[in-house]
Amino acid sequence: MKLLFLFGDAAVGKMTVGQELMKITDLRLFHNHMTIEPVLEIFGGWNSGAINRLREVIFEEFAKSDKYGLIFTFMWAFDCKEDWEQLEKVKKIFEPYGTEFFYAELTAPQEVRLKRNATENRLKNKPSKCDIEFSNKLLINDDKRFRCVSNDGEIPFENYIKIDNTSLPPEDAARIIKERFSL
Repeated sequence: MKLLFLFGDAAVGKMTVGQELMKITDLRLFHNHMTIEPVLEIFGGWNSGAINRLREVIFEEFAKSDKYGLIFTFMWAFDCKEDWEQLEKVKKIFEPYGTEFFYAELTAPQEVRLKRNATENRLKNKPSKCDIEFSNKLLINDDKRFRCVSNDGEIPFENYIKIDNTSLPPEDAARIIKERFSL
């Protein structure tokens, strides 16, 4: 089995690139809002415990399956010890099944991401982003609070690629990832 961690700042294009990658590989897509949105709807607000437990169930069941592999998208705050620990926790779920791990980081400047924050595909798949003004403020505040772009040499794993997708169509970014990792 293969597990691709697809990460980057808010609205960088993780889900969209993941959707394109799913079209050209046998990988399935699990973008972070697939657990965030139902929890927001049910609880009326953020509940990280419920979100993380739902993700764990999905990971555990997928790891046991005979599927080719999974793309998991998320924001990784490199200056947050908990985010590093969460990544290792996910890997431990998959390791007993001989899973190969891959890491693709997407980057784009804030002004590009603010434009992407209001795209039709994003709003369709992430209802919590439909209040564009609030969502833009959240993106800007997250940029101030967290460092979600890795420093050179910071990612210690094999099978890692960093792609500046500022001007790169999602189909091209997906093709680069597929070819780089022979997915």
